[in-house]
Amino acid sequence: MKKFSQINSVTLNVAIEGHIIKRKVKDIFSKSTFAQEKSSKTLDYCLYKHQSLIRRQLGVVDSQLQDNKAINLSLASKAINTILIKPGETFSLWKLAGRHSKRNGYKVGLTITGNKPSQGIGGGLCQLTNLIHWLVLHSPLEIVEHHHHDQFDLFPDYNRQVPFGVGTSIQYNYLDYRFKNTTDQTFQLCLWTDNRYLYGQLMCECPLNRKYHIEALDEYFMKEDDDLFRYGKIYRKIIDKKTGTTLDYHLVKDNRAIVLYDHNHVPSEKIKT
Repeated sequence: MKKFSQINSVTLNVAIEGHIIKRKVKDIFSKSTFAQEKSSKTLDYCLYKHQSLIRRQLGVVDSQLQDNKAINLSLASKAINTILIKPGETFSLWKLAGRHSKRNGYKVGLTITGNKPSQGIGGGLCQLTNLIHWLVLHSPLEIVEHHHHDQFDLFPDYNRQVPFGVGTSIQYNYLDYRFKNTTDQTFQLCLWTDNRYLYGQLMCECPLNRKYHIEALDEYFMKEDDDLFRYGKIYRKIIDKKTGTTLDYHLVKDNRAIVLYDHNHVPSEKIKT
């Protein structure tokens, strides 16, 4: 028997609006204080920075969707750029970016629907939360909401910059990306785009006495019957800057993802038998 949301497009939209209303009501009664203030003055210290290529080779993907994604990323990054996250405050992507609608200038881009590539208004914004998540992993900020579709390997690796499995999945507004500042100093997110890249910097008021390192280990592919799965472990190391001592080393993600693209794109030397 089909779920209510699976009957047709009308019931799907009704279900989505229901989720949106539930999240809004939940936030009203939440004790969270959400980051709202921006500052034209950039904080003094850059804790971590990263850039990601906007138009990437993702198998057979319409180039127009990539161009539209560039527009979507530009709009959302401008809405968030220079936001301050003060002690005790929570960052919410959707509280700042707003609804990714046609009225707000968003275009049809690449999305993930039903665990496969699709199209939709605002498509490609997960690249923004992927970058923000990567910055936050290199900081003491506490991730309080993170969704992902990393049980599926959807696209072949083309010059991958960050480990597989640290991506994000978002949907206005009930699948959000949120983190909380549990420290005693203010942080700031700076985000912008140009014709090629999405850029991000995580700023703070003064240098930290710790540094953070993310590494991927035991990465391989393995055939199971007619399917191919991707495995790997992602670890996070926290190091004392002064002494070089490892203060913490823990598993962030243990990946097992089914490969949904042509297996010929996976180098044979990476497949275990």
